[in-house]
Amino acid sequence: MKKLFKKSSILLLILMLVFTFVGCQNKEVKGKFNPGTYEGTAEGLGGTITAKVTVTKDEITKIEIDAPKETESIGAGAKEQVIDRVLSSQSLAIDAVSGATVSSNAMIAAITAALEKSGADMNVLKTPADKPKEEAQKDLDVDVVVVGAGGAGMSAAIEVANAGKSVVIIEKMPIVGGNTNRATGGINAAETPYQEAAGIKDTKQTFYDDTMKGGKDLNDPELLRTLVDNAPGAIEWLNNMGAGIERVTLSGGATNPRIHSPKDASPVGPVIVKVLSNKLKEQNVNIMLETKAEKIIEKDGIVTGIQATDKNGNSFTINAKAVILATGGFGANSEMVEQYRPDLKGFSTTNHQGATGDGIVMAQTVGADLTDIGEIQIHPTTDPGTGYLFTEGLRGDGAILVNFEGKRFTDELLTRDKVSAKILEQTNGQAYLIANEEMRIENASLAGYIEKGYATKGETIAELARSLTIDEATLENTMKVYTELAKAGVDKEFGRKHMTKTLEAGPYYAIKVTPGIHHTMGGVKIDTKAHIISTEGTPIKGLYAAGEITGGVHGGNRIGGNAVADIVIFGRISGQTAVEELK
Repeated sequence: MKKLFKKSSILLLILMLVFTFVGCQNKEVKGKFNPGTYEGTAEGLGGTITAKVTVTKDEITKIEIDAPKETESIGAGAKEQVIDRVLSSQSLAIDAVSGATVSSNAMIAAITAALEKSGADMNVLKTPADKPKEEAQKDLDVDVVVVGAGGAGMSAAIEVANAGKSVVIIEKMPIVGGNTNRATGGINAAETPYQEAAGIKDTKQTFYDDTMKGGKDLNDPELLRTLVDNAPGAIEWLNNMGAGIERVTLSGGATNPRIHSPKDASPVGPVIVKVLSNKLKEQNVNIMLETKAEKIIEKDGIVTGIQATDKNGNSFTINAKAVILATGGFGANSEMVEQYRPDLKGFSTTNHQGATGDGIVMAQTVGADLTDIGEIQIHPTTDPGTGYLFTEGLRGDGAILVNFEGKRFTDELLTRDKVSAKILEQTNGQAYLIANEEMRIENASLAGYIEKGYATKGETIAELARSLTIDEATLENTMKVYTELAKAGVDKEFGRKHMTKTLEAGPYYAIKVTPGIHHTMGGVKIDTKAHIISTEGTPIKGLYAAGEITGGVHGGNRIGGNAVADIVIFGRISGQTAVEELK
């Protein structure tokens, strides 16, 4: 009996110790983690995103995110911001990254999935933490301040840094790139070695004439000549930094193939953002993200800097001998669009959400003149639901347009304004881009659209028609006729001059499209040296501009491929001029 009692007492003691230990352990790890590295996944804009999260028992110490199919320049910026926000706050209660909402939300979801495996109290992690008090940004003194970290602003800053002058870029968005991130087609140039290697005969004068015609003869002749003459050098400048822009194809409004893109036909914008960003890192140029320019500072008629606010809303001054505005257009500012073009009310936009015309308004406060401000372009092929842009290069490479009745209705290679107008005349103001497997293999952009779910596939035309609820016989006849015309090399229906694909073999792909606000051709008035011109007709001392904030280059309609040339050429010129005129 005593032995039984003794054994029972020992057993009870052991159980008490076990429960005490488990209780202590539970108390210790509550709201914390089981140390280790955990992996989680989520679906982003382009595909699966994977997050590896390393934790100690008290802290998230390391986060690695793999997002191979997100747009590189957008995904990289979002990745950096998400990782920093989670680590600094030790919380999942963070905001999505503006300009990369889908990608950043997916990254947060992948991190969340990883941490769920760590034994953490997810309610605690999702509760907003008290933000550590950050020191307000102090005033800065530099030679040049660039406002805007898109293609134009980064090109300008590189030239300033190359000259050995101090420069800082401020960018109101959390990522660099602006609308350049969304540039899909390529960069126009004539008389390039890449055209010569491909046996393409083209001239700068033909390039000039095409652009003037496409711009409805509203283009500033001197600005246009500057664009045309400097375009080949802009490509070489980019390629010397590793861009690899060597493929030449045709785009709407061009007499000859002259739009230059990466070898695999991938979107040109992310490639440019990557090489420019890498160069700026190499030069140790400071890019201040989530920092907004509020006011241009002037003294005795000379611009001397800007007033800005940091990401916490603290005001500070950047004293500078030159200010370069590269803030983009106003395509994402519906009120401003409607102010100048009431007929465009309700249109979606292809622009990133930061394209709100801030720089134009700021420049006006110091006397800047405007030009072509009501000239706003709608791009013919955007996604009806999201405004996502499908490159004009698809039509240049051979795709055709059909309406909901299964019929072609236009020469697909007319200028953007004309093709847009034709689409808007169709049922629901929408149409389908039709391409095939041959094009998918050759065009990385098309392959990406298909992978992201924008395209409907059919092994045959009949199958595609059924999926689209289009009359089979009508669509089959449309495609049969087009194949015959393409083989003959003469488009008797609509006069298309370049039919590079016969589209006679499947599988086939259809992408639903509609026009969306794409580019604001008007803006502040500049000269060929990128000086901002005042309403009195003279340059505003110390103030320069480049890119979509400016007007005059594109006239009444922008030719696809000219905006990328514009941002690089005039971005470089603005930086060079600012350096030349520093006192």
